[in-house]
Amino acid sequence: MNKEHQVKAKWYYIFWGAMAVAVVGGQIYVGLGYREMAKATKSTAISVTCVVPYEVPRSKTNRVSQFE
Repeated sequence: MNKEHQVKAKWYYIFWGAMAVAVVGGQIYVGLGYREMAKATKSTAISVTCVVPYEVPRSKTNRVSQFE
């Protein structure tokens, strides 16, 4: 008994070839963007400062506010 192999249409290979190209192209695109972002981050001096919120003290003469 001789088993015949599965015959696939040429569109099967075209579809999966296009999908492989799309995935590899996307990975290259993301990788290049990440490299550019990392380069920009390294060249930028980053500093963190903490600022205490400032509240305006209420005036003793003006106890009623029109916005309350």
